[in-house]
Amino acid sequence: MAEPTLNVRREAGIGMIEVNRPAAINALTVEMLEQFTDAAVEFAQDPQIRQVQLTGAGERGLCAGADVRQLRELVLSGGDVRGFFETEYRLNLLIATYPKPYLARMTGITMGGGLGISVHGSHRTVDATSRLAMPETQIGLFPDVFVSWLLARLPGEIGTHLALTGASINAADALRLGLADDCAGPVPEPDPSLAGSWIAECYAGNDPVEILGRLGEHADPAARAAADELAKRSPLSLAVSLEALRRAAAFGDRVAQYDQELALAVRLTTGPDFIEGVRAQLVDRDRNPRWAHGSLDEVSRAEVESYFVPLD
Repeated sequence: MAEPTLNVRREAGIGMIEVNRPAAINALTVEMLEQFTDAAVEFAQDPQIRQVQLTGAGERGLCAGADVRQLRELVLSGGDVRGFFETEYRLNLLIATYPKPYLARMTGITMGGGLGISVHGSHRTVDATSRLAMPETQIGLFPDVFVSWLLARLPGEIGTHLALTGASINAADALRLGLADDCAGPVPEPDPSLAGSWIAECYAGNDPVEILGRLGEHADPAARAAADELAKRSPLSLAVSLEALRRAAAFGDRVAQYDQELALAVRLTTGPDFIEGVRAQLVDRDRNPRWAHGSLDEVSRAEVESYFVPLD
């Protein structure tokens, strides 16, 4: 008999939830999200439970994110993509508004949907192995699970850099940026490139073409390296992600961002680049996606705005 993909138990007044797909770095399926939500609701209502603790099975990380290969198959088969994201985002908001202490151990790879089930909690612990990232622009998506709400509030346009490039940060920078609360063990050295003034200089404004141009022309090699990374990303995804980040700054809380989050997720996954991005990154692994647009210049403002129209 196969092991459960989510282990739920009670232990001395603590509700324990362990994501348990270690071979897939605990990537989240819709079934896991549903079971997770049920467990979190039950623990919230149980007077015997004082707090909830989240961990990930295996040595590689807490969670690599949603199982985007499964999501790709869902799109190709004409399945309920909207239902997938409604399930995921409602869980994210439940965690963000959880009525009891919610402790997430963000070990190793904690990315994408893995941040959605951890970074919104009240107590977030990292360690020397932690690598946090939102790499969605690599596969034609945007930094979702309400992490853009957090990234939009980081100082000096660091959030814009992380959102567009998908760059990962370690425990030291997670603590410095307020994306974690404490570190279990020695704190590693912060990434010196994230302290550079080039980030604030290059990522200012709302025009992705101008941002890419400033990065490519900057004297700092870290800026030019970021430009090289952005040139590999989906142009549509970059333009939509930048707009999403700027709009996220205006929402009073994550709940208010729900309609935008859902509209972008459904439209991007059923749009031109998601199927191709996942194919290139995770299916064929040729790392050579053929995006619908040849460059950021080809993405019109009207096309970007069309992704933000609320769903019916």
